[in-house]
Amino acid sequence: MIRHSLIVLMHLAVFICLLLPTQALSGDYVIGDGDTLSVSVWGVPELSVDMVVRPDGKITLPAVGDVSATGLTPVELSRDLTKVLDSYVKKPIVTVAVSGVTNNRIYISGGGVPSKVINLTGRTTLFKLLCSLEGIENADLKLAHLIRDGKQHDIDFYGLFIDGEIDKDIKLQPEDILYLPTNERNKVYVVGAVNEPKYLIFRDGLRILDAILECGGFSKYAKESAVLILRKNADGNTRIKINIDDLVSDGDLGQNIELARGDYVIVQEGIF
Repeated sequence: MIRHSLIVLMHLAVFICLLLPTQALSGDYVIGDGDTLSVSVWGVPELSVDMVVRPDGKITLPAVGDVSATGLTPVELSRDLTKVLDSYVKKPIVTVAVSGVTNNRIYISGGGVPSKVINLTGRTTLFKLLCSLEGIENADLKLAHLIRDGKQHDIDFYGLFIDGEIDKDIKLQPEDILYLPTNERNKVYVVGAVNEPKYLIFRDGLRILDAILECGGFSKYAKESAVLILRKNADGNTRIKINIDDLVSDGDLGQNIELARGDYVIVQEGIF
């Protein structure tokens, strides 16, 4: 009868812990430095305490001393504490809950978005995190990558976030580093006699006529036969002359060349 009552009380204690919204009791959560732990020893209130994991990865339990916590799950730490307390308490029943999480940090670098450290309050995925970043449109997602445990993982950020290929989504882990470089090298500049001079974000297959149309088309002062592309390469700058008149009037598709990252498209003005 006593044993049955004890089992019921154990299940009740676990159930109550599961109801607490701020506690991370998942068996696969890994405790880290700075996390706040609630340690409960059934029937021994003086050993039931809240404590913060020190920078050395340990906690101090009354009458026991230092116990390593960082790198363990709550379930694993409960088992370790049960073994340690067995010398002090007869058949100890120990539960460990994480009531304050500081171990779930994600690092953002690269210059594409403002560098920051994000303290996550729960599990999330790469896609969800990207959706929360301000200025993500300034990042070069084709060159982005994730660093985990010191190793680079070439995940298709562009396919995931731009093309909506959700099957490429991954769960983030504490201490992940997201490298999001600036897309400055991916810009194509269209200037001169167009209605809306501006830069465009390079994409595969972007051609000169596409770029001019996306900038509102030629202005009334444009000389359509005198379009110039300035392109940087290993040997310096290359000047490519384009005659849009030949493309539009004569259907010379050879004039509608593909643009490259960093191209400058200059539409010259005519003389009236």
